[in-house]
Amino acid sequence: MTDFYRLPLAERAERLRALATEALVRWGVTGCAPEIVKVRENAVFRVRAADGREAVLRVHRHGYHSDAALGSELAWTESLREAGIDVPAVIPSAAGAPFERVEAAGVPELRQVDMLGWMPGIPIGTLEEGLNPAIADTHAAFAGVGRLLARLHDQADAWPRPAGFVRHAWDRDGLVGPDPLWGRFWEAAVLGAGERRLIERARTRAHRELTACGHAPGRYGLIHADCNLDNMLLDGERVIILDFDDCGFGWHLFDLATVWTMFIGSALAEEIRTGVVEGYREVRALTDEALAQMPLFELVRAFSYLGWVHTRSETESAQSLAPDVAALACSLAEEYLRG
Repeated sequence: MTDFYRLPLAERAERLRALATEALVRWGVTGCAPEIVKVRENAVFRVRAADGREAVLRVHRHGYHSDAALGSELAWTESLREAGIDVPAVIPSAAGAPFERVEAAGVPELRQVDMLGWMPGIPIGTLEEGLNPAIADTHAAFAGVGRLLARLHDQADAWPRPAGFVRHAWDRDGLVGPDPLWGRFWEAAVLGAGERRLIERARTRAHRELTACGHAPGRYGLIHADCNLDNMLLDGERVIILDFDDCGFGWHLFDLATVWTMFIGSALAEEIRTGVVEGYREVRALTDEALAQMPLFELVRAFSYLGWVHTRSETESAQSLAPDVAALACSLAEEYLRG
C-alpha cells in the first residue's frame, strides 16, 4: 500500500485507469478506454461507450466511506434528481447495484466504483486556477448557485430519509473537534509556531460558538459540504452541482461559506458573495442575523481546507494550494478573534 501512494501521480493515475477499465465490465461496457478527468482523493474518468453513451466513472479512495455511507450518498443524489434539481443521474451496474467493489493488479485495495451520468456545461472554475474566464456574468452565475443551494436545502429538509441512511457530520466535532473530518489542521506542516498558536486560539473560540449554534431544523441538516468551483457546471443559465462525496449533516451557512471562502481577499469576493445570498433569498429565507455568523463559518471552512492540504500532502493540488490556504486561515483567524 505504501509503495502505491509514493508513486508519481501519473503512474498512480494509470493504475487506477486500469482498475476503471476492469470496472466497466460490471456496467456491460467494453472496448472503451476511460479518460482521466481528475485524480485527487477519488479518481474520476469520462466514459465514452461505443453506442454513444457518456458517463462519469468514480473510483473512490480507500476507506473514506463505508458501503452504507456511499449508498446513502447515491440515494440522496437520486432523490434530488427526482425533485428536479440538476445533479447527475446514478447509473446502476448490470447487476442493478448503485456501486460495485472492484480490484485490479497494481492497486493495493478493493475500491468502490460508481457510474454517474455525464452532465453538459462548462466548469465554473477550479480550486487551482480560479474562476473560469468564460463566465461572462459572475453575479448572475453565483445567484444561480444560491438558488440551487436553497432548493437543495429545501429538498433535504423535507426528504424522508430511508432506513439505514448514514453520513458523516460537519458538526462542531467534525469541524473543530479532536479529530476533524478533514484532519487536525492546527498540526499542518505549512504553519509556523506563531501561526499554530493563532489557529489554536481561534479554534477554541469557534468550538464554543459552534456549540451555541445548535442543530435547529431550518439551520442544520443534509448539505452538499463541498460546493466549490470544481463541483459546479454552468449550462446556459442552469447551474449543475456535482460530486456529493463529502455530503453530510451540517449547517446550511457552511454550504454557503464554501462557495466563496477561497475568494476572500480577491476582487471577486463581494460580487460572488452578494450573488449567492441574493439568489438564495429568492428561494429560501436567510436573515441578516444568520449572515452575521458568516465569519465563523468562513473560518471553519478555511480550517477544513487547511486540514485537507495537511492530510492529502501527497497530491499535487494540496502541495500547490497549501501556502495560500494557510495564509487565508491565519488571516481569517486574526479577523475572527478581533471581532
